[in-house]
Amino acid sequence: MIHIDQDDPARGDVSQLLSEHLADMFATSPAESVHALDHSALSTPSITFWTAREDGVLLGCGALKHLDSQDGSARHGEIKSMRTTASARGRGVATLMLRNILDVARTRDFERIYLETGTEDYFAPARRLYVRHGFTECPPFGSYVLDPSSVFMELRL
Repeated sequence: MIHIDQDDPARGDVSQLLSEHLADMFATSPAESVHALDHSALSTPSITFWTAREDGVLLGCGALKHLDSQDGSARHGEIKSMRTTASARGRGVATLMLRNILDVARTRDFERIYLETGTEDYFAPARRLYVRHGFTECPPFGSYVLDPSSVFMELRL
């Protein structure tokens, strides 16, 4: 059975997965378009980080970053660092992680969840996952700017 729990991004196997994630991002996107975070950036108080494990074996990770709306009147979040290990792909780990993140966002009374992902074919499975769960394309949010290598998406909760 797969369990999703809060975890430490600096934990050995997690840090390795995040390093692989960053390496893949730099291999598939221009450097200025890579917005993935390393384990230290994922350890800030505004971010909640989870891992998916089965019998202690790491299968994937994901994070939720708290964002305030421009005028401070609404609570928004951003999905960060969604990644499934190569050996766990195709098992529904990303779907379980996404559902967990959205459930937590709802309990925190977030009004919207945003994300940024790539436009390259490498990111097509991620884009399909988000569309299946109701995300739609939107303009850049937060400090992001228009970028031909980025797709911005949102889900109103």
